[in-house]
Amino acid sequence: MNTPPAHIQSFFHEGTSTVTYLVADIASGQAAVIDPVLDYDHRSGKLHTASADAVLAAAREAGFAIAWVLETHAHADHLSAAPWIQQHTGARVGIGQHIREVQRLFRPVFNLTDVSCDGSEFDHLFTDGECLHIGGLRVEVMHTPGHTPACVAYRVHGGNGQPDTVFVGDTLFMPDYGSARADFPGGSARTLYRSIRRLLALPDDTRLFMCHDYKAPGRDTHAWETTVAGQRRANVHVHDGITEEAFVAARQARDAMLPAPVLLLPSIQVNLRAGHWPPAESNGMRYLKIPMRPAPGMQAP
Repeated sequence: MNTPPAHIQSFFHEGTSTVTYLVADIASGQAAVIDPVLDYDHRSGKLHTASADAVLAAAREAGFAIAWVLETHAHADHLSAAPWIQQHTGARVGIGQHIREVQRLFRPVFNLTDVSCDGSEFDHLFTDGECLHIGGLRVEVMHTPGHTPACVAYRVHGGNGQPDTVFVGDTLFMPDYGSARADFPGGSARTLYRSIRRLLALPDDTRLFMCHDYKAPGRDTHAWETTVAGQRRANVHVHDGITEEAFVAARQARDAMLPAPVLLLPSIQVNLRAGHWPPAESNGMRYLKIPMRPAPGMQAP
């Protein structure tokens, strides 16, 4: 008897254009949540959990038990809802082992003295090629650095002739939008190219699920699923025939024109802590920091 395919349900977060996934083994009912979003209003500092609650409700309705929260990287555009999911399910929170490098890069930027730099905020740090199981689903972790040093993709092996499914994080976008930026600390356009080519060396029918979609010009609807063949044929930044040197030159030129993500500063501070908030201060409140960067020659008043 053939193994049924994985149940995959997507949840699109309008405010950050992020896609969260609920992935489940139908036979066992065990599930994982990939890249959950905590709702955060940057203008007021208010937080709520409607988006994560929708994922939890979907899992309950289907009878799935969430065993893992899987982060593809330390996101710079949204706050993770991993602790909220964990609080309600007991799930373990996992990320790639190179999160330690990202913690070392950013801890001094914000003077985050409580951040470990050893990744111990997370329940598990995955190595390249490591496998985990979601019930009967075998999931291979692929280290895909470039956007950040810690980026990983999660490859769910299909079995019984079914195509594999890969959750690629921010490494790739839909073919008409291209690829992720590589100008954050620790990022590298050259490394990103090589990570992308590793993904695109998978079988043509491999299903690829994006972490974001911003609707490329001329497209009116959001989309977040494609295939290796589709990317190799049509990705505007890295289709077959684009050399590493051409990609690096184009990616670096594009990155030089991009503004910082709106939620960069709050996201990094929270996500380095596996989604946990900064420690409470003496008044019981928790605060995010904004480093002030005066222009050259400017003196602090």
